[in-house]
Amino acid sequence: MCGIVGYIGNKKAAPILIEGLKRLEYRGYDSAGIAVLDSNRVHLVKAKGRVVELQKKLSWDLGGNLGIAHTRWATHGEPSEKNAHPHTDCDGRVFVCHNGIIENYKLLKEGLILRGHIFKSDTDTEVLAHLIEENLRYGDEAFSRALKKIKGTYGLAVIIKSRPNKIFAARNSSPLVIGVGKDENIVASDASAILGRTRDVIYLNDGEIAIITKDDVKLQSLKVQKFNSSKRPQILKVAERKEKLDFNLDDAQKSGFPHFMLKEIFEQPESLANSLRGRIIKNNSLAKLGGLESVREQLKSIERLIITGCGTAYLAGVVGKLMIEELCGIPCEAELASELRYRNFFPEKRNLAMVAVSQSGETADTLAVLRRAKGKSINGMTGSKNDMLTLGVVNVVGSTIARETDAGVYNHAGPEIGVASTKAFTSQLIILALIALFLGRERGTISPKMGKQIAEEIEVLPKMIKQILKQSDQIKNIAEEYKNFNNFLYIGRKYNFPVAFEGALKLKEISYIHAEGYGAGEMKHGPIAMIDENFPTVAIVPEDSVYEKMISNLEEIKARRGNIIAITTEGNDKISYIAKNWLYIPKTIEILTPILSVIPLQLFAYYMGTLRGCDVDKPRNLAKSVTVE
Repeated sequence: MCGIVGYIGNKKAAPILIEGLKRLEYRGYDSAGIAVLDSNRVHLVKAKGRVVELQKKLSWDLGGNLGIAHTRWATHGEPSEKNAHPHTDCDGRVFVCHNGIIENYKLLKEGLILRGHIFKSDTDTEVLAHLIEENLRYGDEAFSRALKKIKGTYGLAVIIKSRPNKIFAARNSSPLVIGVGKDENIVASDASAILGRTRDVIYLNDGEIAIITKDDVKLQSLKVQKFNSSKRPQILKVAERKEKLDFNLDDAQKSGFPHFMLKEIFEQPESLANSLRGRIIKNNSLAKLGGLESVREQLKSIERLIITGCGTAYLAGVVGKLMIEELCGIPCEAELASELRYRNFFPEKRNLAMVAVSQSGETADTLAVLRRAKGKSINGMTGSKNDMLTLGVVNVVGSTIARETDAGVYNHAGPEIGVASTKAFTSQLIILALIALFLGRERGTISPKMGKQIAEEIEVLPKMIKQILKQSDQIKNIAEEYKNFNNFLYIGRKYNFPVAFEGALKLKEISYIHAEGYGAGEMKHGPIAMIDENFPTVAIVPEDSVYEKMISNLEEIKARRGNIIAITTEGNDKISYIAKNWLYIPKTIEILTPILSVIPLQLFAYYMGTLRGCDVDKPRNLAKSVTVE
């Protein structure tokens, strides 16, 4: 959540910071602010609302080659100008941009007030500015000394008036990346703000501080070395930490589409092809997953698997659970990370593995579960005694989950800017299908013949998605027909049970329409009471092993005058007798139908949102990457 960007170099900071904020706005857009240091004077400007409102206030020529900026997703204190970042100390000498939550801020604030400090905002962040103020006599160490009093999560960018050639940055469970350029350096909460200036980056780890000048980056660890009598932060090597960004500026542009969401829906043939590239050996019916080679032998003997994630990633995990259970015979659970992190889920057995699914690789709850699986205690909850085998399915290269898991598979879907996940979801599904194929062939539960069929069907999925996207105008027309309805039910069975939840989630996320996902078999246990002519049902009903059961459920809805929008298999003309509207997906094997059936649901949600005048790229109250609990 929240977007942070800081710049130091030879160029004017303000335009670079504003451009960075625009690229980070999907992380939060309640308010925005900027602080630029120019000739020993700091220009501080804030605005409620989106970055464009801040930009309107910057009509004058703002000089200065050093600055920080922030776009906010509110946690403590309502969206307002006074609660916008950067926050300052009593005398305007310290300026702080923060992403995260300071858990002990109330206690710290009480003490600071007793010592004479005056607070101007309702935020937790402001305490840090005052703590740094109290330590200014220690020079650069003022920052690290203040941090040692903080409990909670943070990604920070700080400028201090008396240290005019430096930006101070730190990370604890909230992502920060430093772009290393020529005569300039940038720090940001997301690499998208760095694109176009450099491709050389350093990802900060938890517990690290960076002191950034235009020519240099110094890394320190907040952890004190055992024999370090000075108690000063440990100096870390920078050269070996540099990485290259694996995407470019064009990937983060709309490319002629009106919204990122629509662009990303239409990118799915390409993003799936990228996720698959080099990962299928069709002649041998194998999935080649280089990221799992180091744990191949361990995976052969696992007896239980937990897939965990949040939101759309969790729903991908539910599909993955069904795939792995059916193809590999491994008992598998899909768990919401936000709940799992507070449960004692660790058995005594050692042959248990966990798969953490996250687009950003920074999801706070998923990270907490992962760390408990690796033996760490989180928020008073003890970790596993057995250091569980952990795998990651993430899209962002170099992200925390990617670094902290034992092994894993990258999505390679490219940047996803729209807040509502689309191409990341289908890429997660295809990666989980590849993992199921990999495990099944390794463990002997998938025959060469069956493996060949699965591999062949997987390879043609990008072409099949292209066919579905050709129905875009038809889907828009259906959305036009239903745009004034305020309640929807989404139903499916087996592999399309989680897709029903995903379709409902997309609709409520970006059109603010009440929508519920349900297993079709549960209709008579309550949901059918809601059905009438004003409560449409979206049914995922491909011709698969539960088709006849789905048809029975649809008959019950039709008998109660419920309107039905059906997603079914190409050539199924019978559906017209029961559904008011229908859309087709190509025929594929049952385990892969979710990758196809979700595409019309994404487009339907998109058109419903735009027809109702919603900002589908930046839906209210949401942010792309949930990095705080």
